[in-house]
Amino acid sequence: MAGNLFFCTECGYESRGWLGKCPACGVWNSFAEAPQQEKEKKQKKNSRSSGAWLDLAADDVLDLAEVDAREVTKIETGISELDLVLGGGLVPGSLILLGGEPGVGKSTLLLQILNQLEEQKPGSVLYVSGEESPGQIKLRADRLGIPAQQVKLLASTDLADFARAVEKLKPEFCLIDSIQTLYSADLTSAPGSASQLREVTAALLRLAKAENICMIIAGHVTKDGQIAGPRILEHMVDTVLYFEGEKDSYYRLLRAHKNRFGSVDELGIFDLDDKGLHSLANPSAQLLAGRPQDVPGTALTVGLEGSRPMVMEIQALVSPSNYQQALRMTEGFERNRLSLLLALLAHSTEVNLALHDVYLNVTGGLRLRERSADLAVVAAALSSLERKALPQNLIILGELGLAGELRRVPDLDKRVMEALKLGFRRFIVPSQSESMLAKLKLKENPEFFYASLLSEAIDWMFP
Repeated sequence: MAGNLFFCTECGYESRGWLGKCPACGVWNSFAEAPQQEKEKKQKKNSRSSGAWLDLAADDVLDLAEVDAREVTKIETGISELDLVLGGGLVPGSLILLGGEPGVGKSTLLLQILNQLEEQKPGSVLYVSGEESPGQIKLRADRLGIPAQQVKLLASTDLADFARAVEKLKPEFCLIDSIQTLYSADLTSAPGSASQLREVTAALLRLAKAENICMIIAGHVTKDGQIAGPRILEHMVDTVLYFEGEKDSYYRLLRAHKNRFGSVDELGIFDLDDKGLHSLANPSAQLLAGRPQDVPGTALTVGLEGSRPMVMEIQALVSPSNYQQALRMTEGFERNRLSLLLALLAHSTEVNLALHDVYLNVTGGLRLRERSADLAVVAAALSSLERKALPQNLIILGELGLAGELRRVPDLDKRVMEALKLGFRRFIVPSQSESMLAKLKLKENPEFFYASLLSEAIDWMFP
């Protein structure tokens, strides 16, 4: 047995002998002997000498100067938020991985993409389902209002069946739900295992490039938020999209974690109901709907998600701590950054929250990664502590330095214009931005308060 090739059925680790415990993933009794076909391939690969590679054709080597560098043609899906995140649309010959928790709406989004593409190019889409029966897909299509004659459906989990369907139908787009169910009969490991995911994804990538097909594959995420299977999937595909959203929330967020054809900073926001997913044309207004008025502990700022400015509400709850070490809990904001801002507040204004628990939340399931919300976070915490509501129609913008100074915010003009569209007329901004804002010549005649230090801004907010 020492000369035979074995592999782990969980992670694909290979060994020349059988092992009781996998050194890579730590699973016991997971090793199986590789099928004969795999062993022959391995032997051929190892038997190649350096001279065997000398038959490389001269046409296989390209001169970079002769490569056609025309801009890649992108095909709009008709779903505005999806096109925004993709950077303009789908690219022929690309492989897109759509990740998300079970039940978040991946299958619904795939069917809506199919419907939009079929209206543009009838007969161009192949839908492959390994998780749902044709009857289940028909019920969802009826609920979404998708005509049944537009759906070319393959209910199979065998990679060979999929390859034959592609050869016969010649589709321009393939939607696969999901990558964990698709398997290759050449491997003995179970569908969804690391070795199957690696080989199947590699085969799909080769097929997409060879036939110039745009493929979108759905993938489940694990409890820690990662796409199930090895991280190698994210390196193999062209684009990685994550579909997020709480099950009790109407909103779904679409983010690009990798995109070879566009930016990874854009955010798509959808509204979910029984008729499917709907792009939000004005996310700021939707996210602020139902916001309480004259309530302590809330502050408004304008964040940037890629090229899109959005008015966001920050909520804070400050209460005396029952523990020796006060709690710092955040949702949508970096906890270490909150601790730094509270320490800065104690140093600059002598307002010490060391004996208070602080809970911070960015409403709507959004995440604030930029520093422009520093002053708004401090304002919300102070408002909760003092039990005083901030002035109405007030937008707070400013990054805080360690000396307590307010620093300039990038793209402040975009943020101000977005807030003005929603009717906000009062702003607290860093004093360095005064000359830039004066050039805008705004017709709404907003009121700006220019602050240089944190203490100045606090004195104006809480007179």
